[in-house]
Amino acid sequence: MSTPPLLSVTWSDHVTGRRGHLVVDRLVRGVASGGLRMRAGCTLDEVAGLARGMSMKEALHYDPSSRYVPLGGAKGGIDCDPRSPEAYGVLVRYLKAMRPYIERFWTTGEDLGLTQDLVDRAAAEAGLVSSIQAVYPLLDDEAQARRRLADAFEAEVEGIGLDELVGGCGVAESVLVALDRAGRPYAGTRVALQGFGTMGGATARFLSRSGLAVVAVADVQGTIANPDGLDVEALLAARDPYGTVDRSVLRAGDTELPGDAWLAVDTEVLVPAAVSYAIGSEAVERIRARWIVEAANMPVLPEAEVLLTGRGVAVLPDVVVNSATNAWWWWTLFGDIGADADGAFAHIRTAMRALVGRMLDRAEAEGTTPRAAAHALVEERLTEIAERYGCY
Repeated sequence: MSTPPLLSVTWSDHVTGRRGHLVVDRLVRGVASGGLRMRAGCTLDEVAGLARGMSMKEALHYDPSSRYVPLGGAKGGIDCDPRSPEAYGVLVRYLKAMRPYIERFWTTGEDLGLTQDLVDRAAAEAGLVSSIQAVYPLLDDEAQARRRLADAFEAEVEGIGLDELVGGCGVAESVLVALDRAGRPYAGTRVALQGFGTMGGATARFLSRSGLAVVAVADVQGTIANPDGLDVEALLAARDPYGTVDRSVLRAGDTELPGDAWLAVDTEVLVPAAVSYAIGSEAVERIRARWIVEAANMPVLPEAEVLLTGRGVAVLPDVVVNSATNAWWWWTLFGDIGADADGAFAHIRTAMRALVGRMLDRAEAEGTTPRAAAHALVEERLTEIAERYGCY
């Protein structure tokens, strides 16, 4: 996947001067899928890498027997702190500027720094029917499909929206597959997470309920740690909308450590679930984990992954691990699953277990890394999709 993207757009806000980007990596049946992130320092190169990753995530879930046909890959990004008082106005103006693309071929939704509710509100203010309206012409029954997706977004599981849990379900299942293949029991396996927002928080819940001990969680205020395990549910209930935990709920055995302390915690599994480029080569010697499971997009830098592989640390790549959120949207919209949580979780677990298994089987057979195996699977799937639907 070394070809340049189909489309790259940079926008400047006439009010604040802030910049935003859109990259469409490829189209399938004239449509591309990929979320919109907002963070200070977001760059065009970052968005281009994320767009390419979306092409890969879509392709990995290709199943000729499914109603859902994978779309192309795209991504949007805005260089702005989502906590800034200017952020919402910037978001609305960005969506107004990108309206022709969203109406025709870019389907988007929440990503780092944004919630789906906020994207939906801003999209309506920008004059859009929906942030995913470009896919509507591909649906057999648009009204029924939109109703089904709306019902799924209204579903809650113990106070947390289903849409906020599906990605973490996929990440957790990826961890469990790796443990199963290594013969490692869940009980006694420790995990540390960077990020406690939508993806990190949901991952922590599913892993904790599977018997793993969540021993460290990092947010913007620092790392919360307890070698005996944190009370995940109490921390989830004490989050603000950005995933920051109210420290007043910490128990006597919980300690507060610096923000990067999660890297060096004595643990078997590390889950970077926040920002890109979180683990560079300078961090490798601090890491004690056996597995790094990429819940965030592009959290491990390539040079760091080479060093980690040399130390026997397996890096499970983002294009597989965090792909369930995107796939759940389309499985629901196209009608492969209904709007209920039990059906969604069952479908995600089955699909992710099969996908992670295929990736690890191939890595073992070819003596390569999980990421290289995933990329090989992508190339095969993209070829099949192009043969069936063409290049655009």
